[in-house]
Amino acid sequence: MSTVGVRELKIHASHILRRVRAGEVVDVTHRGRVVARLLPVGPAEPSDEEAACVWADLDQLAAEIGACWPADATAADAVREGRREL
Repeated sequence: MSTVGVRELKIHASHILRRVRAGEVVDVTHRGRVVARLLPVGPAEPSDEEAACVWADLDQLAAEIGACWPADATAADAVREGRREL
């Protein structure tokens, strides 16, 4: 991890951002105090563990909806009913 002052960041922003993009973490200081930390963005894809948690939540939601859903009703019936209420 390295440290740069605000003035240095302003002058060398492109170079510093290239270093961050390459994986370096840079602290930015103003008058000797750290005021910001630049770090590379993590992967946009969720981890397998995060994805499993989301699927588990969706499965639980589906079970809750299924428990409340009338046995003889279809999704089309629910849409028709919703449109009538408008």
